[in-house]
Amino acid sequence: MRSCLFCALILLGSASPAWAQSVALQGMLGSKALLIIDGGAPRTLGPGQSAQGVKVLSTSGDQAVVEVGGQRRTLRVGEAPANVGGARMDGGGDKVVLTADSRGHFFSEGSINNRPAQFMVDTGASVVALGEGEAQRLGLDYKKGRRVQVATANGAAPAYLFKIDQLRLGDVTVYGVDAVVSPSAMPAILLGNSFLNRFNMRRDGDQMTLQRR
Repeated sequence: MRSCLFCALILLGSASPAWAQSVALQGMLGSKALLIIDGGAPRTLGPGQSAQGVKVLSTSGDQAVVEVGGQRRTLRVGEAPANVGGARMDGGGDKVVLTADSRGHFFSEGSINNRPAQFMVDTGASVVALGEGEAQRLGLDYKKGRRVQVATANGAAPAYLFKIDQLRLGDVTVYGVDAVVSPSAMPAILLGNSFLNRFNMRRDGDQMTLQRR
């Protein structure tokens, strides 16, 4: 499922924030919202502050407006947790079927922010990974991301960790995907676990099915 050329691609340092699947507003502390993100410990955030990929845009009375991966949701105290920031589907599709090439690699055409791109499934990559040349072709503003180091076959190299606004594969579109841009050239954009973890993955012979969770 992955090319040995990229097996060593890993992030060094602290892990990126987990993608929030649910957010609940437990209470208000003045103008600050008391949020429960993915069932974790309460976080107190004011307008403009972020935690675990959830940003508070505004608060008023017993409600708060949050943003996750480009989605806005109004939360109210006491309501059930809202599912935000997960995969949204275009065209009604909820799965992708890929066919392996002669070397056993799974390639697919798709797009990033509505610009065409070629992807390769790589379960050994922590996040979606692409080279600087491809990132520049796609017009990604990756240098506003966090500076990190990646380990490659040629040693450690500087890179940028950021979020892709929109990634489409087949009929499936996912938002707010963690990605890393490194100086190494790549034959395709690696679909790492920041994308794959949002799907149930099944392989039957030379076919792989990604089914949205």
